[in-house]
Amino acid sequence: MALPVVAEKWSNSVKELTIGATQAEGGTREKTVTVGGAKCVPFIECDGETGNRPAIAMDVLDYVPNDWPDILRKPIEDVIDEPAKWAKKCVDEFGADLICLKLDSIHPDKGDKSPEEAADTVKSVLEAVNVPLIIWGCELNDKDNQVMPKVSEAAKGEKCLMGYAAQDNYKVITAVCLADGHSIITQAPLDINIGKQVNILVSELGFPLDRIVMFQSTGALGYGIEYTYSIQERERLAALSGDNLMAFPVISNVGFEAWRAKEAKAKDEDVAQWGAQEDRGPMWETITATTLIQSGVDIVRMYHPKAVAAVKKYIDELTS
Repeated sequence: MALPVVAEKWSNSVKELTIGATQAEGGTREKTVTVGGAKCVPFIECDGETGNRPAIAMDVLDYVPNDWPDILRKPIEDVIDEPAKWAKKCVDEFGADLICLKLDSIHPDKGDKSPEEAADTVKSVLEAVNVPLIIWGCELNDKDNQVMPKVSEAAKGEKCLMGYAAQDNYKVITAVCLADGHSIITQAPLDINIGKQVNILVSELGFPLDRIVMFQSTGALGYGIEYTYSIQERERLAALSGDNLMAFPVISNVGFEAWRAKEAKAKDEDVAQWGAQEDRGPMWETITATTLIQSGVDIVRMYHPKAVAAVKKYIDELTS
């Protein structure tokens, strides 16, 4: 005899957030991306509405990465020094839902480009693609505080997702996102209390709660993914149980972390017993992404098109 299905009842839901603005909404995007909205734990449809499907954002750097293995550079080697063309290839050929433009070149050690140069790069990428844009600073507070206001102004009206606001550096980016109509990423280490505190700090400046995405440090497969999963899961359970200051969509930096792992970047001749890197590297990124999607991550930042294709298929199967 089949046992009855016992549905879990939740008192809250994850807030929905739409990234990007069409022409009718004051922007130039042909499509927008909506994330969040879950009223139950990921993909357990018998418990309630699972919300919008997870979205894949492919990273585009404005600085040619010199530490990427050849297998990672090869798919974009013809456009790797042109962010606009790189972004277009990610959308047209690899199927990215969003583009995450990482402004590495503004870092003093990677070119120290000016706010005006960064703004020009943002404009060129917006012109090249029709999908929404995530704009990520160089993660050096002083430089990001100089650059992000100019970048935000250049993308005004496009309802981008801007990153990030941290506990020790949140006022400038919160103010510019508030002024220019963008959504914001709040960042914290893998600590639930700090994550919530950053959300409180941002909201106390008058930032709307329905325009926040949470980001906490990502651990790749074999490098802390169990702890990352546990924290993300606990945050999602807190959100569904009624904690309104944790009930936000979540973004995870999978590509960067997965390709730092020696199992992904080691050359074939150094680890012949591990199998070919052309399969091994994308597989490491794929498993990292699919694991974190199960924990409740709504936006996954990714690198390799083979991994992107595998994760998109996985999401299709879970949401069909």
